[in-house]
Amino acid sequence: MTRLLLGAVLLGNLGVCATEQAMLAPPAQVRFDSVDYKNILHWTPPTSNTSLQYYIQWKIYGETQWLDVDGCQGIRKHHCDLSDVTSDPREWYYARVHASNLPSSKSAWVLSPRFSPRWDTKISPPVLRLNVTEQGIVVRVKAPRPLVRKMHSSLHYNIYLIHTDGKEELFEMDCCSNKLTLKELSHKAKYCLQAQTVITLQAKLSARSSLKCATML
Repeated sequence: MTRLLLGAVLLGNLGVCATEQAMLAPPAQVRFDSVDYKNILHWTPPTSNTSLQYYIQWKIYGETQWLDVDGCQGIRKHHCDLSDVTSDPREWYYARVHASNLPSSKSAWVLSPRFSPRWDTKISPPVLRLNVTEQGIVVRVKAPRPLVRKMHSSLHYNIYLIHTDGKEELFEMDCCSNKLTLKELSHKAKYCLQAQTVITLQAKLSARSSLKCATML
């Protein structure tokens, strides 16, 4: 009788251990962070255990089959680049992550919010270049990534000219324009400029670029 009771206790303990192994805490805050159509999935690790490995899958909204993300199986980092598999801006996507502490335990899958590259990506400010001539300040801008320009035929830029007294003037520049010359500026005066990417059809604005200043001849 004593042996039977002891065996039952041991089996119970084994069952508890197996349950604890199977209930590995899952990752948290699974979300896409997308800038200029570079779509990175991020998550927060469940513990400070650096030996955990992570497995990532993705699917198109409305589909039933989950697909492994190549290069993001059994990884130890806390992010994964899904740009290649989420490249169609017309689609909506999901991703999910689970943690594993090999060889036997793993967490539940954790789902990301639904993600749209077109609507959810953040657009960076353009690269701003200035050249001072006798006629004025020649402004040139360039999209931060060629893909942004490829995705949007309605892309254009806001150019902010900041005078020495702090007043601003706004100029609009089409994406196909090579340059914009700001004229009738004061001799020897210093002017600062910022640029902003504008996607007209989505009413989406980037942050302004960092200030670039030039002094007139």
